[in-house]
Amino acid sequence: MGSILAIIRESFFPPRSTFKVDDVPDLAGKVIIITGANTGEIFFIQPRRVYLRHDVVYIAGRSQERVEQAIQDIKAETGNEALFLKLDLADLTSIKAAAEEFQRKETRLDVLYNNAGVMAPPVADVTAQGYDLQFGTNTLGHFYFTKLLLPTLLATAKASPNGKARVINVTSAAHHHGSIDFNTLKDGPARKKKFSLMLYGQSKLGNILFSNELFRRYADEGIISTSIHPGSLRSDLYRHMSRIENFLVGLFLYPSAMGALTLLWVGTTDEGLTLGGKYLIPWARVGTPKASAQDPKLAEELWTWMEKQVQNI
Repeated sequence: MGSILAIIRESFFPPRSTFKVDDVPDLAGKVIIITGANTGEIFFIQPRRVYLRHDVVYIAGRSQERVEQAIQDIKAETGNEALFLKLDLADLTSIKAAAEEFQRKETRLDVLYNNAGVMAPPVADVTAQGYDLQFGTNTLGHFYFTKLLLPTLLATAKASPNGKARVINVTSAAHHHGSIDFNTLKDGPARKKKFSLMLYGQSKLGNILFSNELFRRYADEGIISTSIHPGSLRSDLYRHMSRIENFLVGLFLYPSAMGALTLLWVGTTDEGLTLGGKYLIPWARVGTPKASAQDPKLAEELWTWMEKQVQNI
């Protein structure tokens, strides 16, 4: 019951935001990656808004057709172009190729938005390497992408006037009913006994734990890592749910553009540089995650486990 109340409180009745998109400062010269920012996802509005301020935005996704449509829309509205980066977070080899491609093109990375996600697919679905699709995509995939880009992030922090680079990890209020069961992170009998939404909550809890551990390890070198529940938003995240489920959930959802508020707040403002290790909630507020999300021992254990999974890719 407590987890349900926490989800309702954080997701469905947030106070009016005091931060507005127009408060985003000039980002000239900044380089940004947004994963999963194709049509229908919460960042669809963000590249348009941010790119008006003359930074370089890479939209990373597996479907070039869908991302290119978002890029065309951005160009039509702003006259500027975002850039496509091919990335399939459900395949560790694709993640490595994407990081290498980016590093061939750029020498700096100011903000990494780990935004892409999948929710409630069939339990039978797994990643290319046999991990639970939700944990593999939402958590392990972003962990590996961030790990590969860390040298660029650290170099950017060192060269920046404020000495910082940012990693923004999109989680969910669904983490409140998640728990980390290492026996279910890869395919096997234990995982098949779980409901898909339980596995989703596990992956979102993993996002927070990874974000906190990243900040613990690299804060002294200028990495500002935060986790964010962006809000309950109308997006294609619910595509695996039934029509009835979509109808009922849709009664309580906010416009997808609202999801950019907290992410822009922490990713672009000076105040955002003070929020390392925090869990943020709608709209542009600091929240409190469940107790296990704040467990440093569990965060370190999960980090170590993920390190082992990607060490030979």
